[in-house]
Amino acid sequence: MGGDDPHIHVDSTAVHGDAAVRDVPASTFGLAGDLPGTVATGCGLRMPYAMTSPRPESVTCLACREHARIAHLRFAEQVERLGRMPGSVIGPAEARTAADRHRGLAARFSGAGG
Repeated sequence: MGGDDPHIHVDSTAVHGDAAVRDVPASTFGLAGDLPGTVATGCGLRMPYAMTSPRPESVTCLACREHARIAHLRFAEQVERLGRMPGSVIGPAEARTAADRHRGLAARFSGAGG
């Protein structure tokens, strides 16, 4: 499991809303789901959830940083495509804002700032 690995990794599902999903029942019903003990990481290891971070500045594993960079760039493209589709629930301006945010995250994961 990589118990001696001192690096901070990124969850393999780098673009996800797990925390946001957990917040809904927590705020609505006062219930909070358990966090997973271990997760698959962007570099292919299974690590304790506590050794992962969605924040680019905290991730020290270079392979995970590259995985997250690519994932955020792909997601940005998908969001922009969705915003251009007829009948989409988000408009082009909202899609562009969200895509720009993810491109900024991708830049931060690459070390280029944001």
